[in-house]
Amino acid sequence: MKTILLIDDEESLRSIFAISLRKHGYRVIEAVSGEVGLELAREQLPDLILTDISMPGMSGQDVLKHIRHDPALSSRQVVLMTGDPRIVTPRRGMEEGADDFLVKPVSLEDLLRCVEARLKRSQTHWRVEDRMLSRLQSSLHSTLPHEFFTPLAGIIGLADVLESSFSELSVPEIQDLHKDIRLSALRLHRTLKNYLTILDLETAQKETKTAPCSLSPTALKESILTGTKEAIHRNNRTEDVTVRVDECTVLINPHDLRLIVEELVDNACKFSRPGTPIIIRLGVDGVLTVIDAGRGMTPEEVRQIGAFRQFDRKSHEQQGLGLGLVLVQRLAAENEAFLSIESTPSEGTQVKVAFQIDSISSISPDFKESNENAVTHSSSGR
Repeated sequence: MKTILLIDDEESLRSIFAISLRKHGYRVIEAVSGEVGLELAREQLPDLILTDISMPGMSGQDVLKHIRHDPALSSRQVVLMTGDPRIVTPRRGMEEGADDFLVKPVSLEDLLRCVEARLKRSQTHWRVEDRMLSRLQSSLHSTLPHEFFTPLAGIIGLADVLESSFSELSVPEIQDLHKDIRLSALRLHRTLKNYLTILDLETAQKETKTAPCSLSPTALKESILTGTKEAIHRNNRTEDVTVRVDECTVLINPHDLRLIVEELVDNACKFSRPGTPIIIRLGVDGVLTVIDAGRGMTPEEVRQIGAFRQFDRKSHEQQGLGLGLVLVQRLAAENEAFLSIESTPSEGTQVKVAFQIDSISSISPDFKESNENAVTHSSSGR
């Protein structure tokens, strides 16, 4: 028997929904508030959670955020309900991680149809998760991260909005939904790619490990610019970034360097406001530094950085901090480089990766002029 948690402060409506669901064979748990509902969710681990948005105290949106942050609940199906879609639109609800959205008044037929569809979707998710867990448990010793499901839920939810409301949407609205679906798909693709890269690094045998190679100043600059461009264009921050590469030759795989830069700059973009500066600098000592003026992290958060760990999602919904930094950690270790992080809450973060200097290789005399012409500011690297 499937368990459904129903959270709504309106007693009469909650009772009607609960009676109908029980008549159709579901076990129903009722909660009169978001706080009580979240506590019951953690105790009962329901298969589906239906929550009203507008409630005194903890809102349905807050409940959703807590659920997506809780490893034991993060993959549960959540349906938001509201009597006023102006408060939270279906599109906004999907973007925040909801699996479906109901606008009151909701007929019992629509309610049951939604519940059935979400539970079928939940079974699909768990089949995928079970297969993945059996493969991944021996490597990263972690559960499947919910950041896989967040963009996937966005894709599914936004596609459902297109399908159900296509005739009511304007052309610009359809274009916006299509753009959001594409961005969610790209985000999911990138997350999976990074995850598989970490798996490869975890399972690679020492005898097959590729030693870091000597990267010339020209190739060094090219890798840094390429990684920077990928991140700033994806986050629409081309005007905020300054890049400086000093003359040096370091030991690093160029593909690894590009990924390191891309992940560090991407995190800097995600966790700082548009219009605030981001500085990328490689010094003559072979130390790559990425500085942002974002929200920063506490010393405890810095110490706890690990795969798929995300901090303060109640206030900050950006994804990927834990996975990105773990990938940087692993790539740095593969290239015998050292990663360090200095961060102050509300002030910003400074990440350093100290690479090995190749003192034997010579530096091209044309490098300085090329560097000054190409990388002093992000606008020159578009």
